[in-house]
Amino acid sequence: MISTAFTVRHLSVAASLLLASAVMPAAVRAETTDWISNEGGRMRIVALAPDARGTVRGALQIEPKAGWITYWREPGDAGIPPHISFSDTSGVSLSKMSYPVPRRFDNGDVRDVGYDTAVSFPFELSVKILNQPSSITASAFIGICRNICIPFQADFNLALKAGEGTSFAEAMIINDAEAKLPEHPSDDFAVTHYSVSADGDTLRLRLQLPKNAPKKPQVIVTGPEGHVLFDDSKGERIDDSYSLEMPVGRLPKGYDMSGKRWGILVLAGKRAMETSLAFE
Repeated sequence: MISTAFTVRHLSVAASLLLASAVMPAAVRAETTDWISNEGGRMRIVALAPDARGTVRGALQIEPKAGWITYWREPGDAGIPPHISFSDTSGVSLSKMSYPVPRRFDNGDVRDVGYDTAVSFPFELSVKILNQPSSITASAFIGICRNICIPFQADFNLALKAGEGTSFAEAMIINDAEAKLPEHPSDDFAVTHYSVSADGDTLRLRLQLPKNAPKKPQVIVTGPEGHVLFDDSKGERIDDSYSLEMPVGRLPKGYDMSGKRWGILVLAGKRAMETSLAFE
């Protein structure tokens, strides 16, 4: 089994991320960096050239070695989520980073959320000035863990220019990564009701599940950074409707849920759905 001993709450992500930029005379259609390895695995970046809107599609690829894991955007009870950074002076900004459907790993009282096989995190960059070749240094910071959790940082150089077409190989890697993201809510798979008890101790949920889904789905709710709720209680299944209650647990001191949005991920058989819960 896998255990971890390094929590993201004790890390300074800002201190671990680095970027520099410079002008390059050569242009390329797309970029795949070299792999950078450590004891538990390796990672690299794949990116396409900017499109007409100045959007760069890319992916951070991570390949843990057998017996090792890396982490989802909220790692669970312990671990380090993936981060990638680009400085304001580079001429690009990170618009979004997405996270494929993870697995839950239980080891006694420790519950981790992540991946034990190769995973690619798709991202998008926004280029400020089009048609200007540039060399960008991106800094990626992840956790990769077995009996202990090892912080893993690597810097990558990317050369990108608009109007250079699309590389089939890089596009396939990014498209495949995007295809593995959780789906959005739909008529047959959604959160149909949610509320918090008057004392703030319990989150009540009702879900619409896909037909032929397992009787009991896995539910993961993410609140303030580092706070994750797991579904360990018995829910009630009536046809395709599933109701459950989740203990909220200890929130940060003085935390007010009003106006906040929490995330929810529901895994039901071969399908997974992700959305947010808005609290008024």
